[in-house]
Amino acid sequence: MIVQDEFNNQASAQVEFEEYIELADSETPEIEIDSVRDEFGELYRVWNSSQLLGTFYKNLEGKWIAQPCNSDKRPCCNTPDEAQLIIMAVNGLLVADVA
Repeated sequence: MIVQDEFNNQASAQVEFEEYIELADSETPEIEIDSVRDEFGELYRVWNSSQLLGTFYKNLEGKWIAQPCNSDKRPCCNTPDEAQLIIMAVNGLLVADVA
């Protein structure tokens, strides 16, 4: 009987986990990055569907500058990935990994 209860608990947990994964996948933002050229160089834009989240670019000192749309701050980053993460975080699109 204990083995059957353990099996039922595992099956139930598996179903709950799969439902959670499906929900998380359906709520994943569709982030796209494109770029436009201007007189100073390349300006990269971060989009969530048709909403502009922010822009980032490489300055003359080689640092990446993040410009989130919802903030007056312009953080300096070492990589373009860091700039993208800051823009997404300011817009509330990053979720902590609980696993």
